[in-house]
Amino acid sequence: MENLLYIHIPFCDSKCNYCAFNSYTNLNHLKKEYFKAIKNQFLNDIEKFDIKNFETVFIGGGTPSTMSVSFYEKLFELLDPFLKDTKEITIESNPNASFNWLKNIKNLGVNRISFGVQSFDDEKLKFLNRNHSSKTAINTIKNAKKAGFENINLDIIYATAMDNYTLLQNDLKTIDFLPITHISAYSLMIEKNTKWEEDFSKRKEDEELEIWFIEEIKKKFNQYEISNFGNPCIHNLGYWKHKEYLGIGAGAVGFIKNFRYYTKKNVYEYIKNPTKYEYEYLSDEDIKKEKILLGLRSKAGFNENILNENELKRAQILIKEQKLYKKENKIHSYDFLLADALSAYIID
Repeated sequence: MENLLYIHIPFCDSKCNYCAFNSYTNLNHLKKEYFKAIKNQFLNDIEKFDIKNFETVFIGGGTPSTMSVSFYEKLFELLDPFLKDTKEITIESNPNASFNWLKNIKNLGVNRISFGVQSFDDEKLKFLNRNHSSKTAINTIKNAKKAGFENINLDIIYATAMDNYTLLQNDLKTIDFLPITHISAYSLMIEKNTKWEEDFSKRKEDEELEIWFIEEIKKKFNQYEISNFGNPCIHNLGYWKHKEYLGIGAGAVGFIKNFRYYTKKNVYEYIKNPTKYEYEYLSDEDIKKEKILLGLRSKAGFNENILNENELKRAQILIKEQKLYKKENKIHSYDFLLADALSAYIID
């Protein structure tokens, strides 16, 4: 079986006001030690789980573009024996990476890049505490294309207090003139352990505006998951198909057989002991529930043969009501936003 590989880079140049990811602006002095730790964890995991090859690789963060090309040269030296048949290698980047960095990363074999743009409105970028301007983002995206990237994603955040039809329409107009193949659009969440924790004034509750924005994106890019549009990300589709994956790095999560495992979130603790995990056992019933939920929130769908007799009857009711549809032996949802409710109805 081919596995997925996720590598977490916890370093950032600045911390966005809404960010709840495991990322830090004050730990850059640990970068060398961090490489040694992820190397130790990687070598341990491929032997422990008998990994021969990776279908996809995703390098996320944090901000992977804060790491030098030499870091990635050493990383890919480590990964290369397991990338013989790899279909997709994605790296996340701030939209202020240099052309040389982009070119060198592309030359290492990375074939998909994801920019955390969030908006092309400079006032909104300041509001979010992003450390780039609209002009910088546009130039960086164009440079990625010049560097040879054919598969370019950008992240957009909506439902912020600043959003209105004009601002979001202007973002979409800018996107029209850029070599984008994919958009990830995320509704702002006010989360714990962020600068905006409990400050719900930063979010705009306007369901009509949100629906309009998603419909506008769908006119330009095919929606294949609640938040994702365009050329599908093979790696993320792997999660929704419930494939197994290795999680490497501080705060990373892995899933092998019936176990989900969690590395140490604290970077100092992770460096000290990168192979100390907490394990979560998933029963066959737990896995079935996840397969149904994840399948219905994306075009992946799920195999009908995982359902028991009662669950299959309920799924058939939803098919008759045209909330679900069947293609070959897989069941799919017409509306990904209903995934929670539909899966709850199907499952015993």
